[in-house]
Amino acid sequence: MTRAALVMWLVACAHPSAPPDPAPDGPAPFIPPLGARYDADGGVTFRVASTRATRIELWLFDDPHGDARSHVVMTRDADGVWQAQLAASELPAIVYYAFRVWGPNWPYDPAWTPGSDAGRIADVDSAGNRMNPNKLVFDPYARELSHDPGADAAKGIVLHDEALELGPRPLRAFADDAIYEVHLRGLTERDAGPCAGTYAGAAARAGYLADLGITAVELMPVQETSNDRNDSDPNSTSGDNYWGYSTLAYFAPDRRYACDGSPGGPTREFAAMVRALHERGLKVYIDVVYNHTAEGGGGGLQSLRGLDNAGYYQLDRAGTGFTNNNGVGADLAADKPLARGLIRDSLHYWRDTLGVDGFRFDLAPVLGNSCGPGCFEFDPAFHAELADEFARPRLGGDGADLIAEPWSVVPGSYQVGGFPAGWAEWNDRFRDTIRKDQNIGGITPGALAERILGSSGIYRGAGRFPAASINYIVSHDGFTLADLYACNGPNNKQPWPYGPSDGGDANNNSWDHNGDPVQQRQAARTGLALLLLSEGVPMLVGGDERLRSQHCNNNPFNVDSVGTWLDLGAPETAFTTFARRMLQFRGAHPALRRADWVEPSQVSWRDAAGNVASAAYLDDASKPVLAWQLESALYVAYNRGTQNVRVTLPGAPAGTAWHRVADTASWMEPQANIVAPGAEERLGDQSRYDVGPRSLVLLVAR
Repeated sequence: MTRAALVMWLVACAHPSAPPDPAPDGPAPFIPPLGARYDADGGVTFRVASTRATRIELWLFDDPHGDARSHVVMTRDADGVWQAQLAASELPAIVYYAFRVWGPNWPYDPAWTPGSDAGRIADVDSAGNRMNPNKLVFDPYARELSHDPGADAAKGIVLHDEALELGPRPLRAFADDAIYEVHLRGLTERDAGPCAGTYAGAAARAGYLADLGITAVELMPVQETSNDRNDSDPNSTSGDNYWGYSTLAYFAPDRRYACDGSPGGPTREFAAMVRALHERGLKVYIDVVYNHTAEGGGGGLQSLRGLDNAGYYQLDRAGTGFTNNNGVGADLAADKPLARGLIRDSLHYWRDTLGVDGFRFDLAPVLGNSCGPGCFEFDPAFHAELADEFARPRLGGDGADLIAEPWSVVPGSYQVGGFPAGWAEWNDRFRDTIRKDQNIGGITPGALAERILGSSGIYRGAGRFPAASINYIVSHDGFTLADLYACNGPNNKQPWPYGPSDGGDANNNSWDHNGDPVQQRQAARTGLALLLLSEGVPMLVGGDERLRSQHCNNNPFNVDSVGTWLDLGAPETAFTTFARRMLQFRGAHPALRRADWVEPSQVSWRDAAGNVASAAYLDDASKPVLAWQLESALYVAYNRGTQNVRVTLPGAPAGTAWHRVADTASWMEPQANIVAPGAEERLGDQSRYDVGPRSLVLLVAR
């Protein structure tokens, strides 16, 4: 801290009505815990952080939609934390609360009454302050919200601390996981019963997910967001928020996903879901959106912006607007202490109190912009700090699995391979290589081999390991697995229930396989097999095990309907059996889940004739066959071409013979293309195997 800054700080401590603007690289200006907590005697202590506010009033309500019952002026300490302590006799049975805030742009005037302009200087001043006491703002640390902001402001709800039973937390290494990305509501909304589409509904599906072979459930955003009005107008492409990538409150489980919506119900029900999944050995991941908030990029004051706009958001050069490196709203300023503290405290709450085992960070590079307004330069220092604080040890143990979506929308924000140790990343290069190889062409066998072995060219030089690569072919953000092989392009303008929606990337590397459903299913099997036979951590999308289709809509962010909900009650198909057995095979073979890199002595790449593939062969995109033998006991032959190929098999290890596990070609579809564990078919003494076009065969030595 400079001498001038120190003088300002000392002056501010003596005159708390004029708080300082703390240096971005200075110490955190508050001391947790923040939020509202019951005391032992039944009273409540309220604490909220704002280093720029000059007055904050706490307003209490008996009903979140009614008039206030009382309000008190909060006091500020030297760290920028405002506090009020109320006795039990001053509180209603259920405490709903919000704040009114004054600041440099709107100093307090005793003549002020709700709705008046008394004291107002400007809606926003040159320092970016946007305080407005006419706006009730909710506590960013509120553990539940009363409702979505609308005609009246959302209120925080004070919860009694409860001992939440979270079940035995899985401690396995991340390399051993297989992820199932799914929307919490969409997972069970089509189920029967009053708790469809809720945390309780998801808990009831724990057995299904575990039996499928999934080890980690990654839930799309479940932190409170504005979604109460979803689909009030089914033909609208705006206003709906099915996916939920616009967070209101970083500590509150979304009420809309709770069967018990009473105060405390969403929190208890979320914890009960975690316990049910933990008891089946499943980790629970949540998708977190710390790059922007539901306040958007304008002047809307709901929480952070009304408390301390300049302390929580990254401002533009003028100081009166915002940067937008995420594409949808103002950037949260992870280079500032207030925002950093909010992120850290939120992560601790979801991990330590609610039992979450890992986090997928939406548009993660936005949190590392070191350049400031008008430019973008990625600095992973904050991500390294989070890894030091939260990351699970590489070989397993207590901690959290950290996953980055390693890109955003501005130049310099594409950072695949750029995150520090302790982080995994969505590997879009794996996605694009597999898609192009199956649907477009032009991929060399060597490029495919690089992805199959965990993309060592991206991660190994950075001192990371195969589990840094989240391998996927599809995600929520794009086509489903079925549609990848059944659609030549997106169809997002179709009517309800599969649209309309806007946006969506037209560069999908998809192909409808000439409209032949037999070939479409074969391509999906082959793609899934390549995914599950690759080093790294595989991710499936909910419903892909059943070839769920969105009718070629590749961006249904606003479509909350049967067009996006899973139908797990429908009869299972042969494809589901194939998916389950492939996941089981992966789980049974540690060679596919290595914590360390595969060394050259442990894998042998071969051509169709059974010869070790030369460098020239691996660099020739016209070669149809890529075969490999992994640690002697596993053999895969992948025919990328359009004609049947008779491949020569390598010798099985001494004392063993090759047994067929799976063949993705359509001829084996009546047998689900894969045998049950333990029922592998011995090939006898045959030295060759016919691999059908665009299909894959998997053998094991026994």
